[in-house]
Amino acid sequence: MYISAQTIDDLMHSVLSKLLEREPNVFSSRSEGVNSTKGLGPSSEIIGAILNLKDPRQRLSRDETKGTIFSALGELLWYLSGGNNLDFITYYIKRYEDETEDGKTIFGGYGPRLFDLRGINQIDNILRLLKEKSTSRRAVIQLFNAEDLVGKHPEIPCTCTLQFLLRDDRLHMFTTMRSNDAFVGLPHDIFAFTMIQEIIARSLNVGLGEYNHAVGSLHLYNNDRDGAEEYRDVGFHSTKFPMSKMPIGDPWKEISIILTIEDDLRNGREIQPSRLKQLNPYWADLVYILYAFSLSKRGKRSTNSNDIRNYVDQLKTINSKLEDKSYSIYIDKRASVLENKIATARP
Repeated sequence: MYISAQTIDDLMHSVLSKLLEREPNVFSSRSEGVNSTKGLGPSSEIIGAILNLKDPRQRLSRDETKGTIFSALGELLWYLSGGNNLDFITYYIKRYEDETEDGKTIFGGYGPRLFDLRGINQIDNILRLLKEKSTSRRAVIQLFNAEDLVGKHPEIPCTCTLQFLLRDDRLHMFTTMRSNDAFVGLPHDIFAFTMIQEIIARSLNVGLGEYNHAVGSLHLYNNDRDGAEEYRDVGFHSTKFPMSKMPIGDPWKEISIILTIEDDLRNGREIQPSRLKQLNPYWADLVYILYAFSLSKRGKRSTNSNDIRNYVDQLKTINSKLEDKSYSIYIDKRASVLENKIATARP
């Protein structure tokens, strides 16, 4: 099955509509809750799906239920950090607590596989390859290993390979997945991989091509059917909101700065203004999104109305500083949740 769309919302509507037409009759370990505290029920499934996103910058949903910029950005930075630490990713996505073997790391984490697979930095590998021979068909990153099937790991990579094809000064990407949860995982995967696609394109000083996503088992769990129906019934989004273009030039220095700031925020340290000044407005906006997430988490934990009001005011200040105002809806939503909480909090 081949589905092509201009935006992530258009793509998700088509995918979920087709899966909702099918009976949930496929049982897996996640259906029964083998590795988690709660089973997800049987799933409906499409075998052999190829999804095409014509504009990879249209990677963010504008829908209330799927506007997952905070967790998606957190997961991307987890990959780019090169690590697989549990406390990093559970700060953004709590369900990873069910995927650890040692309480400290995630066996299937992509970071070490991207940057240190058997001692090989695969990102550097493909950059070198495409700089030496731009038309190469060998620019492939491997994430799934034969060793992943040895033993009973609660989490192994759903992604098999990432392939980069440079044609006519535009970098196209082709991702292959063994398995993909269409409701929860798909929007996160497309966000992270298209961001990596654009990072690689900028590193090579070329334009951004199309994004292709091939999946062996594309599925929708029974527990998510109501959410999928709600999302589908909202209808198509006629207004397009692509993310801004990544600045021209090598992005890795600024990514390194963002990773340092992210570590500070996640561990309760304040942002150093000097670091923000080092960033292009594009990258500074991503820091503001991380900061907004940190403030909203603090506000959710608080029971004092004055403290919560202070967090709301800080979120509104962050919104005023954004270069790309299309991010405002996500921060506004976080502020609104806290404002609703003030009425029931103690003074």
